[in-house]
Amino acid sequence: MNKQRSRRLVAAISLVSALALTATACGDDGSSKGGDEGGKGSGKGKIVFWDNNGGVRTAVWKEIIADFEKANPDIDVEYVGVSATEYQSKVETALQGGGLPDVGGVGTTMVSALNLQGALEPLSARYEKSPLKGKLNEGFVESVKAAAGGGDEMYTIPTSANNGTLYYRKDLFDKANLPEPITWDAFYKAADKLTNAKKNEFGYTIRGGAGSVAQAFDAMYGQSGLTSFWDASGKKTTLNDAKNVAALEKYAALYKKVTPSADLNNDFTKMVAQWDSGTIGMLNHNLGSYQDHVKALGADKFRGIPQPTGPGGKRVQVSNPVDGVGIFKASKNKDAAWKFVQYAASHEANSKWNESAGSIPANNDAAKDAWISKAEPTKLAAAALTDGSTTILQLPYYLPDWNTITKTDAEPDFQKLLLGKTSAKDFLDKMADAFNKAQAEWDEQKK
Repeated sequence: MNKQRSRRLVAAISLVSALALTATACGDDGSSKGGDEGGKGSGKGKIVFWDNNGGVRTAVWKEIIADFEKANPDIDVEYVGVSATEYQSKVETALQGGGLPDVGGVGTTMVSALNLQGALEPLSARYEKSPLKGKLNEGFVESVKAAAGGGDEMYTIPTSANNGTLYYRKDLFDKANLPEPITWDAFYKAADKLTNAKKNEFGYTIRGGAGSVAQAFDAMYGQSGLTSFWDASGKKTTLNDAKNVAALEKYAALYKKVTPSADLNNDFTKMVAQWDSGTIGMLNHNLGSYQDHVKALGADKFRGIPQPTGPGGKRVQVSNPVDGVGIFKASKNKDAAWKFVQYAASHEANSKWNESAGSIPANNDAAKDAWISKAEPTKLAAAALTDGSTTILQLPYYLPDWNTITKTDAEPDFQKLLLGKTSAKDFLDKMADAFNKAQAEWDEQKK
């Protein structure tokens, strides 16, 4: 690899680790570094766990830890809850200077960057011999393997997956005598009919701030019907295919026509709050905001359904990150750490965590529990992923440049697209060029 590529790869690894991760406190001894090999340990004693969504999921993790410690009285788990926005800096610091935990949240967007730095313990051998074998959603298992660049090795054990969801105001649709937005055609017609800007009524809220590109991908591929991120050669992305360009043009044209102007800078928090407190017909988000909508609107005023179907009734949805729990290679008590990981993915614990989060459980038995049928968006999402109605387009989370391309570079450009300062074709051509180069570098690195 030439010097320029090497510099880009090093920078990308650092940035991906910073942007994709989620923890901000250290283990108590400050001695574990990313390059340490650690050890099996006695299978007893103390381990440190970093929650990658502290504050939001602290209560349920503490319940799970209490249950685990009751079943394993010779293991003490120190919980460290860190907000998703702060995990990045602490993990980066710990990788370089010490203080890594034994166990931590490791989603598919983190695996590649952490693995390239030798930070994660391989888990496939343990998984194959564990009671979890055959109990976890096979699609989730394949996703965590793919996140490491393919092959059979797992560096995190999947615990949950979120899913792109179209929330719509049932009361507003009924009043306007509109059908459910189950197709993209119905979606666009409803967005137009429900808009009355003079009354501050809008058909849709579009995400223009942080996280905007992921939702644009769903809208693009959902309408175009393309089912692969790469062409037949595996070297060029389909991002800037003419069908995607046309789909993105139509989607971006919604801004200010049927959406509030504030959407330009809205991340998911502001977007969700705006939808919950206003008279906006539709919102694309994920299962994680379901409880927010219930609290704000009541369960009867809205529905959350899978993404609309496109050509021929086919639904194409981009892969959402799979969350998981991994062991850091520096852990000096890996046997105890594995017991905790195994418990976190077990039926009881996995069901409890996902019920709290409104996410889809990785554990197949947990996915059959009664609470699933009571949380309609989760029930429908789980069904759509297993009944053959949905094709999942796998995104290349394994690329170290992933977050650099889709967040750092593309999000400001997406705002320019919404403002009419660049075209959908130019936006996608620029991103496609970056992805093609990133894939070439990845292929070169593997030689």
